[in-house]
Amino acid sequence: MSLNQLIENCKNEDTKAQGELYKLYSGKLFAICLKYSRNYAEAQDNLQDAFLTIFKKIEQYKHKGSFEGWIKRITVNTVLQRYRNEKVFDIINENTIEDEEVEVDEDELSIDYLLKIIQELPDRYRLIFNLYVLDGYSHKDIAKMLEINIGTSKSNLARARQILKQTIENHRITQRSHSF
Repeated sequence: MSLNQLIENCKNEDTKAQGELYKLYSGKLFAICLKYSRNYAEAQDNLQDAFLTIFKKIEQYKHKGSFEGWIKRITVNTVLQRYRNEKVFDIINENTIEDEEVEVDEDELSIDYLLKIIQELPDRYRLIFNLYVLDGYSHKDIAKMLEINIGTSKSNLARARQILKQTIENHRITQRSHSF
């Protein structure tokens, strides 16, 4: 069955087609959920919420543009919606922002470790770090998506980078002390 036919069947609330669509995209969408969630269990909940939203809104998809892009946007927005109302963002004066780059030696740190420390960031920092660094959104886009101002986005990114830098430095020190 073609993707277009699968989508049309989902629009007709065909549960078999919905199951096929879930099987086809759940892996990619789960990776997105995991990136923005606090932990694995929360990512699973977010994935289920995203698919409920996708199936509820699938009538709105008009076969213009990438379907995968459309469902990815819904997934990101579904996850972000969970945090919008929690008031997790600190409003900080934009003039006090010092952005730091985090130097990472890929041989020294595993991808699993990096994902783990990103997931451990407080919500406000993790969300903005992922949107800006991993997904390439601008501060203007992030501010719109999260209903915050641009300065808040910039300051939370700077703080996320500071925390990650400190965590990585602590990890390096611990690794060196264990190698002696």
